[in-house]
Amino acid sequence: MPKLSVVLIVGPTAVGKTELAIRLAEKMQGEIVSVDSRLFYRGMDIGTAKPSKEELAHVPHHLIDIVNPDETLSLAVFQQMAQDIIAGIHTRGRLPFLVGGTGQYIRAVTQGWSPPGVTPNERMRDELERLNQEKGKEWLHDKLKILDPEAAQAIDLRNVRRTIRALEVIFTTGRRFSEQRGSGDSPYQLMTIGLTRPREELYQRVDERIDKMFSNGLVDEVKGLLARGYSPTLPSMSAIGYRECVSVAQGSMTVEQAKVEMRRITRIFVRRQSNWFKESDPSIHWFHPASENLLNEIETLIRNSIKNGVL
Repeated sequence: MPKLSVVLIVGPTAVGKTELAIRLAEKMQGEIVSVDSRLFYRGMDIGTAKPSKEELAHVPHHLIDIVNPDETLSLAVFQQMAQDIIAGIHTRGRLPFLVGGTGQYIRAVTQGWSPPGVTPNERMRDELERLNQEKGKEWLHDKLKILDPEAAQAIDLRNVRRTIRALEVIFTTGRRFSEQRGSGDSPYQLMTIGLTRPREELYQRVDERIDKMFSNGLVDEVKGLLARGYSPTLPSMSAIGYRECVSVAQGSMTVEQAKVEMRRITRIFVRRQSNWFKESDPSIHWFHPASENLLNEIETLIRNSIKNGVL
């Protein structure tokens, strides 16, 4: 049975993935599957730069607004959901466009990762959470660096839930977390489109996006989440922008301080994203979003690849 065709669009935060994906999907009878872990959560729209209602109305989107901020979505469950959605898109005779910047989720779907199937150990989790509260997330992440440097490289310091899960799996199995994700042949005929900009240009776009988030009401969005009873300690609330705005809401940080911190952390995140998808990777077709005829060039590349049986 031939593999299903999938177009993957990758690149760092604020590079222009959403706009390109929507325009391509409109022209090519496509549907968009989000592989961005920040877009899962309902009610967290401004700080995640979620596509607007107008953008979402252009073409069908999937895996956006699928859980509440106090719910979790494991990598294994996400993987299965994405695979089912991709199959459904092909059944409708349309082309799936995977779009996002979360490397773990992208690899899980496109490279056949098998996430560790270790049963949750609640007692161990409680102890690790106690250590997190007592010693801090940096201490916990440093322990992971010692036990499994590759896993620590892939897991954001701020993602305490993921750090705890990795340590839980290591202590339960006696094996590195990074060695247990498994990887088989890709289940798809995959074409990867990468968007890139000079780093300073990207940083300027990040700064402009952060300013726009605040002018669009990010602090009020976070205050609304807190008012609905969502704890500021939830993993979802540790996302860039939300933790800082919790501090603003609680009076321990000014808006300008929050912006400075968001810019700093987002730059770190951008550099981390570049480790997942490198410009030296020959399997990725790289483009600058401001290139003339960008849309036509990429559309032609995809259509020729389908015609020639490459995609």
